Amino acid sequence: MTTIGLDAPDVARTDANALVPTIWPRGAARREDGVVTVGGVALTEIAETYGTPAYVFDEAEFRARCADFRTAFADFDIYYAGKSFLCRAVARIVAETGLSLDVCTEGELRLALSAGFPAQRIVLHGNNKSATELSLAVEHGVGRIVLDSFDEVARLTELAREQGVRPAVLVRATVGVRPDTHDNIATAHEDQKFGFSVAAGAARRAVEEIAAADVLDLRGLHIHLGSQILGTREFEVGAERAVVLLKELSAVLGGELPELSLGGGFGIAYLPEHQALPAEALAARLRGTVERACAAEGLRVPRLAIEPGRAISGPSGCTIYRVGTIKHLPGLRTYVAVDGGMSDNIRPPLYDGVYTAVIADRDSAAPGMRVRVVGRHCDAGDVIVRDDDLPEDLRVGDLVAVPATGAYCRSLSNNFNHVPRPPVVAVADGVARLIIRGETFDDLFGLDVG
Repeated sequence: MTTIGLDAPDVARTDANALVPTIWPRGAARREDGVVTVGGVALTEIAETYGTPAYVFDEAEFRARCADFRTAFADFDIYYAGKSFLCRAVARIVAETGLSLDVCTEGELRLALSAGFPAQRIVLHGNNKSATELSLAVEHGVGRIVLDSFDEVARLTELAREQGVRPAVLVRATVGVRPDTHDNIATAHEDQKFGFSVAAGAARRAVEEIAAADVLDLRGLHIHLGSQILGTREFEVGAERAVVLLKELSAVLGGELPELSLGGGFGIAYLPEHQALPAEALAARLRGTVERACAAEGLRVPRLAIEPGRAISGPSGCTIYRVGTIKHLPGLRTYVAVDGGMSDNIRPPLYDGVYTAVIADRDSAAPGMRVRVVGRHCDAGDVIVRDDDLPEDLRVGDLVAVPATGAYCRSLSNNFNHVPRPPVVAVADGVARLIIRGETFDDLFGLDVG
């Protein structure tokens, strides 16, 4: 038995039997007699019981990462970003670990409420919140509503007047920071759909409008830079600009706003060479940045909040597939087609997401070969792992596992080519349990009323 833990040495990606600890659940992913196990459950057992493809969710890893953030950011409000991966089981774990929850739509809000999540610990996001979503949030007493446009300010102000309530709100400020990430997940530069521009004066005007109406409980500002950001410099610049705006607003309002949310977007390791900061280092840097900026502006340090999603859910999941075809292209590479693809993981074609893979049902002493792991869909962009090494004796029927798929894989899953979405199987202490069942063709066809 080979155990892979935090203290295990780094291994080369060319060793297709190896489980690199930085991209697998900590201490819970290992090989036993050649078979990869996660949470004490063999992936072969999951494949036999639930079929492939299947998402595997390591509950202990998820809980541990919630605890890491709770400890490191003890003086912050921590909202788990449900968009990364959310179901009732996850909502309950988030509640149990003492974290709050970030939701973006009526569906996410209703799911959280159906799981018994405390509404006062929920923040509602979204760049185009409907009247129904705002009404639902007000009705259930959602803790914070992040306002994203003047239309939303007017919509919520009218609703609050009608209902005789005073919902707590944050104003989303676009601070003009362009992080080093994919264009589709950069959210704080000027030319995109989110928030009120600081540079154009829209953030200040929104605050002034809310204050003048005196209907909503204006608590502070919210910023969000993007997603899969591995460093902290962008966060530091964003926080500094937000504090400068807080100083400007304090003169306008005659007092200081008490809250500042720094958003989320903390990156994770998808490949062995990636380096992601642990929660303690993130906390120290962000806290220190805000404290220094506030001291420079003569402000009290506001109550801070963050919204980690991927940093908690991403390393908690992996996906298992069955090899269906193998095509050797001389002088190029070998194409390994599996029984899933862009319907269960659209990140590679959508965001240029990168992953690695291992053979999961056996060891191999064969040398490695350069492969591209592709899906079964009728699209040339249907790639899961663009470049990696798997053993030359790889064969049809082998089980392949892709780590770090806990974030934005199930959430972005789809039914391209009328392929049902896979199940999500939670593992903990040697026990597997279904937390989201796999779709059936009856599920798919039941929507077709033509």
